Amino acid sequence: MSKRAIFGAAAVAALAVSGCAQTGAPGEAFVSKAPVATVAGEPVNCVQTTLIRNTRVWDDRTIDFVMSNGTRYRNTLPNSCPTLGFEQRFAYKTTTTSLCDLDTITVLSVGSSVAGPTCGLGKFVPVTLAP
Repeated sequence: MSKRAIFGAAAVAALAVSGCAQTGAPGEAFVSKAPVATVAGEPVNCVQTTLIRNTRVWDDRTIDFVMSNGTRYRNTLPNSCPTLGFEQRFAYKTTTTSLCDLDTITVLSVGSSVAGPTCGLGKFVPVTLAP
């Protein structure tokens, strides 16, 4: 089996169990609230910020980016981002027109002028949600 096929199968399995317990920080259990999704292509490192139509924060590690053409990219953060799931709002700052897996997001807290945690992004995986 090729590396591509192995990665694809692993990614499908990981997304299919997104509602099950996963590891957040070492020793910490994490349960994703994201709906089950099927991988619809190869992961990409970046998405064009001008093409992001909206985002959906599911929990402290999972964000769906919906693009203007209807493509949905699921970004599973490599580490839990405290309060992201509660606030469901974040900001990002880039020096290009792309948002990439090397970039960070900052949680925005309602009613506070103090920035929340800043957290790193993961790869952008194209997905389709289960009906």
